[in-house]
Amino acid sequence: MGLTFNNPNMLFLLLLIPLYLFFYWRNQRGTAVRFSSIQSLKKIGPSPGVIFRHSVAVLRCLAIIFLVLALARPQKGIQDTRITTEGIDIALTVDVSGSMRTADFVLDGNKVSRLAAAKDVIARFIEERTSDRIGMVVFGTLAYTQCPLTIDYGVLLQLLDKVQVGMVDEEKTAIGAGIVTSLNRLRESESKSKIIILLTDGENNAGKINPPTAAKMAETLDIKIYTIGIGPRKSYSRRVSPFQIETIHPLDPTGLKEIAATTGGEYFPAWDTVSLERIFELIDTLEKTTGEEVIYTEYNELFSYLITAGLIFLLLGVVLEKTRFRRLP
Repeated sequence: MGLTFNNPNMLFLLLLIPLYLFFYWRNQRGTAVRFSSIQSLKKIGPSPGVIFRHSVAVLRCLAIIFLVLALARPQKGIQDTRITTEGIDIALTVDVSGSMRTADFVLDGNKVSRLAAAKDVIARFIEERTSDRIGMVVFGTLAYTQCPLTIDYGVLLQLLDKVQVGMVDEEKTAIGAGIVTSLNRLRESESKSKIIILLTDGENNAGKINPPTAAKMAETLDIKIYTIGIGPRKSYSRRVSPFQIETIHPLDPTGLKEIAATTGGEYFPAWDTVSLERIFELIDTLEKTTGEEVIYTEYNELFSYLITAGLIFLLLGVVLEKTRFRRLP
């Protein structure tokens, strides 16, 4: 912080200076000595007393300036802003099964796969976090941890960029396994708020643990699950070869709704990139980190230096007035 005044209204007292000068000059004019001729006096050079005859007035003005500034209490502060936050732990649980390769989302005017659209939105979600630990689990037929809980968002974004369909067995979708792997990442966390964001475009058809059982485990651990069903709003057909047409059906949300309801979370359908963005924005507001900004300011008071200088100027003025520039009656 720069220089500030604790009592800035005191600066109006500086108006005393022009008032003092007005009376000073008026008084000087009244003490002139008249001569019949000053021709002979012009030949005599000015004495030091004449040159510095206004020194007392100057010193008094300086004294007023410094004493008024002291009354205004100038302060030079050093400000230290500390933000105390209580972050949440988030496990991003992303489906990388084969169906996530389907290119029925639009990103920047181009058709992209469901996974590509999800990664773009997830990356922006990560970039907006400040104090939350985030981990990432990917699943297909199997599930594994792509990134443990971390606040190193740079590393997390790099690992997100490497996520692709086929990095695990892509034949089936083991939603239960994805949830359990995420729970293993979160269960030892000491954070008061822990959530899983589960994103998938399919229904559970693999794994030893079914989603309802995994959801019950999450409920026991007090971990909310927000489920996102990604896919089209309604059925449509697409040509996959010159002789084959494939029909894409919407996701049945029943299972994902049940998972979310069991854990106290919510289910969101993501039909396109815009709705997917809004879902992550909504989750951000629902699970907002609590924080308190505390500002500490240490002030260095400067008025003592100004008082000292003002009194010195005042004392010098008095000494000169009573000695060198003493006025006779």
